[in-house]
Amino acid sequence: MPVGIEAWIIQIPPVTRAWLALSVLTSLAVQCQLVTPLQLYFSPKSAFLNAQPWRAVTNFFYFGTISLDFVFHLFFFMRYSRMLEESSFANRKADYFWLLLLSSAMLLALSPLFNLPFLSAPLAFVPIYLWSRRHPSTPISLFGLFTITAPYLPVALVLFAWVLNGTWKAAAGDLVGCAVGHVGWFLRDVWSREMVGGPTVFSDAPVRLKRWFGDE
Repeated sequence: MPVGIEAWIIQIPPVTRAWLALSVLTSLAVQCQLVTPLQLYFSPKSAFLNAQPWRAVTNFFYFGTISLDFVFHLFFFMRYSRMLEESSFANRKADYFWLLLLSSAMLLALSPLFNLPFLSAPLAFVPIYLWSRRHPSTPISLFGLFTITAPYLPVALVLFAWVLNGTWKAAAGDLVGCAVGHVGWFLRDVWSREMVGGPTVFSDAPVRLKRWFGDE
């Protein structure tokens, strides 16, 4: 039977586990100088005009060099992505992947407006924001210092990132991620359920994707 860290990794739901593994491997590859951040960042010109389409994907897995900020973003994205996938998206891997895919497309469209060459941190805030809106009464202890309710979690983490980096520009990407998370929450929990009264393309993954993930 798997024990220790292997058992912990196996217990992480599959979409979050794949995202975590690719993020750690990407940062390690940069740390070992196998690749450079210049080969990973996203810009529309480089990705689409210069025929380097991998940039539209790799920028979502690079959280920066291994540092306190790297640990901060990786820990909170893994924690709340896991909790969201285990609760709201239990046995719905395709739907969770679809949420992240639509959010990634939105972030790619917004990237040039906010000068964000790496979108890993903004995307990480999408599950954090969605989880906080779906658990509005849940109390959360931040670093054992103070307790807040879940809806204030994204704001608290953005402020912490600001303090950690010493400049509001470092938290700009996190704010964009919260905005995209809010759009995702509105389309799924307000538009689809309360206004449409049923699933839409924004709330449910395409049938082919569900079959590919084995959800049907």
